[in-house]
Amino acid sequence: MNVLVVGSGGREHALVWKLRRSPSVQRLYCAPGNAGISQLAELVPIKSGDIDSLLAFANQEKISLTVVGPEQPLTGGIVDAFESRGLAIFGPSQSAARLEGSKVFAKEFMKRNGIPTALHRRFSVSEIHEASSFIDDLRLPVVVKADGLAAGKGVVICETRQQALDAVQSMVLDKVFGAAGEQVVIEEFLEGEEASLFVLTDGSNFVTLAPAQDHKRILDGDKGKNTGGMGAYAPAPLVTDEIKENMVNEVLIPTLEGMKKLGTPYRGCLYCGLMIGRDGVKVLEYNCRFGDPETQVVLPLIDGDLGEILLDVARRKLDSQSVGSSSAAAACVVMASAGYPDSYETGKEISGLSEAERESDVIVFHAGTNQQGGSILTSGGRVLGVTAIDHNGDFRLAIDKAYRAAEQIKFQGAYYRRDIGQKALKHMRTAVEIR
Repeated sequence: MNVLVVGSGGREHALVWKLRRSPSVQRLYCAPGNAGISQLAELVPIKSGDIDSLLAFANQEKISLTVVGPEQPLTGGIVDAFESRGLAIFGPSQSAARLEGSKVFAKEFMKRNGIPTALHRRFSVSEIHEASSFIDDLRLPVVVKADGLAAGKGVVICETRQQALDAVQSMVLDKVFGAAGEQVVIEEFLEGEEASLFVLTDGSNFVTLAPAQDHKRILDGDKGKNTGGMGAYAPAPLVTDEIKENMVNEVLIPTLEGMKKLGTPYRGCLYCGLMIGRDGVKVLEYNCRFGDPETQVVLPLIDGDLGEILLDVARRKLDSQSVGSSSAAAACVVMASAGYPDSYETGKEISGLSEAERESDVIVFHAGTNQQGGSILTSGGRVLGVTAIDHNGDFRLAIDKAYRAAEQIKFQGAYYRRDIGQKALKHMRTAVEIR
């Protein structure tokens, strides 16, 4: 079949890489793609938000399946547009994508369906005084979230009351995020350790993929500013069989059943961002697509034909037996531009890519790159995701392999954390000590 992947980041490179290994996939396209993706798929110069042009291309090239990577086209209704023309597409409808597109919708949905999450309230521009009183009632730190999509910058962890008030004002009154901040959610800060659970579902049947953990902070030791993710590993040792069962029973099943009751069954990949603490499992957020950089460590662990699996989801006939999980372990180290997540320069030439991939089971996923002539240049804050796999499930070997590969790659201002995966090793040591 002919497959079109929509997007241009590390997540989309991982999807293309896995789909390229699918026996069912013949021609593979990516719109708009990046320098790394160009080695595996034919690039299409259409932006991911240009739904009409993507639809026209899918019709023209007889695309059998479209796989949507980023959230913006999903919340913009790309699935509804494709399905109205009889085209198979992997992802949730615009209504179902509200689980990510609106924090207010998601929180109210969780409350109605008894899904555990942080204590919270929503506020609009006419409720600034009430927001101040609610902040006074919460123990610090406090979390302030813009209602809509804000390019990953709409969540602020506030250490003081004044920081929380300033965050509310900047979002609601100053409109730093435009319409996305017309409403905000203020909630308690949850303590514990985060984990990510990806679920493939056709609205009724579902399959959980390997749980993962990413590293949001820019600096070692989880310090510094939040980013889109500086690395990840899977399967996360933190998520024991008991915890995973609780995730499924307390979060996943109520979520899918709740969406059915609304008349908007959820189909596609549902990302559950979870906090695991003393009070059990609580939902931090939903995403309506594969996460980044977790996708780079989760997809390599899937056994099966990904093209057929995603097509089955799109056709509402997912067979859980078609999706297997290997016993491997994977680690990803994100290489970023100097200055990220604040301002950074682009256009820096990258060297050492082929040397990095000479080691077995290393894949360098491109997140922010483009090609000019024979050179590959940086074009984003997060530039590369250096991923390594150990097929025997040894995290130490996977982590060491990823770092050896990263050391081969050079570009001006390259930065990466040096402690990716240490939490996994700590949990494994603890498990051994307990036994």
